[in-house]
Amino acid sequence: MTSVDGSRRRRLWQLAVETLDANWEGDHTVPSRTLYPHQWSWDSAFIAIGLAHVAPERAWRELETLFAAQWRDGRVPHIVFNPRVRVGGYFPGPQFWDSAVSPVAPPQATSGIVQPPVHAIAAWHVYRRDPSPAAGRRLAALYPKLVAAQHYLRHDRDVGGAGLVCLVHPWEAGLDNSPAWDAPMAAVPADPELMRRHRRHDTRVAAAEQRPTDVDYARYIVLVDSYRQRRYLDAGLAADHPFLVECPLFNALTAAAEYALADIAEVVGADPAAHREAGARLTEVLGERLWDPRSGTFHVRDLRTDVLLPSRTVLGLGPLLLPGLPPGQVEALVAEATSDRFGVAEVMPRPLPSYDRSAADFDPVRYWRGPSWINIGWLVREGLLRHGRPALAAGLAESMIDLVDRAGCHEYFEPNTGAGLGSPAFSWSAALLLDVLAATE
Repeated sequence: MTSVDGSRRRRLWQLAVETLDANWEGDHTVPSRTLYPHQWSWDSAFIAIGLAHVAPERAWRELETLFAAQWRDGRVPHIVFNPRVRVGGYFPGPQFWDSAVSPVAPPQATSGIVQPPVHAIAAWHVYRRDPSPAAGRRLAALYPKLVAAQHYLRHDRDVGGAGLVCLVHPWEAGLDNSPAWDAPMAAVPADPELMRRHRRHDTRVAAAEQRPTDVDYARYIVLVDSYRQRRYLDAGLAADHPFLVECPLFNALTAAAEYALADIAEVVGADPAAHREAGARLTEVLGERLWDPRSGTFHVRDLRTDVLLPSRTVLGLGPLLLPGLPPGQVEALVAEATSDRFGVAEVMPRPLPSYDRSAADFDPVRYWRGPSWINIGWLVREGLLRHGRPALAAGLAESMIDLVDRAGCHEYFEPNTGAGLGSPAFSWSAALLLDVLAATE
């Protein structure tokens, strides 16, 4: 177990709490005040995990507010727009998404895509921190909404027909411009001049070299245009949507969410068997579709070309979250995590990068192309604990704590120097720091 000096722990705990308090909007938490003024889907899930330690009422409100904007087909949108934010205060905003064009959209303005399904995992974490009757009632009210979200992903988004969730935009993976998407994104036609008609918000707050390029953004816009033109409906995606991929982390989280729903089902009086069967089936198909025995890790599959893409990114470590992962794959992923590519270690650990450090195009400062992220570290740590590697998990936790101690609760970090990058006072960094610190008590 990680050991943290008492005074250091108190100082970091206070920093995390103050960050979350400053970003609280009354019914949800913004990721940051400088760059992200709305509610983001997987951010809120991670935030709820941290809030469970200090403000459980807010943790439940975080999830309930997000699911109040759930679409009629079950999808949970990746952004729920705050109507109090001025028009033009964020790009791409509600006018760009125009979610009202869809017959299954909610009354609230939202985006039309999803993000990784961390929500059932978060709800189970919140409940376990305080398994009171009142918390049980809130868990029971949330359960059918969580089930609907999973049904949407596992059925409406099974474009490949094998049982895995297909993503229609890099933003859905959460790792927006990971090198994992380079090949399928290169096939998306986009005129860089397109960005002259739009005004990016992110590069007015963070340095341009830390963010996706204008060419990246032009392609993101093309993909949203394509999905909006079909009114965000998924039937027939295989025919003409230009970006269709199966992601190991996203699908591992979908499977892990089924196992969390099985635990929730036992509490709320539902049948857990179907959830466990779904989790086991997803684990099996992950191995069939996305595992590469030659590289010893999981890769993204491009459905347009039906090939596994070669980039070794942190996405490939995601299946460590799954309890039924075959032992040989567990050993291979632990070897991958502890290799020089990713640097997880029991002693003198290095921050976990989002991309293979040895790759020729590794970039330690550009968004998801190398920097370290607290949420990804937290997920990999959970996977190491699940598979009986507590010393490695402790080393990873120490590296995460050290990043925040040096630079504050930044959005992401330079993995060699520990410098803070992106937005400061970032909510999920603060929230997951609380969860890691709580494990040191």
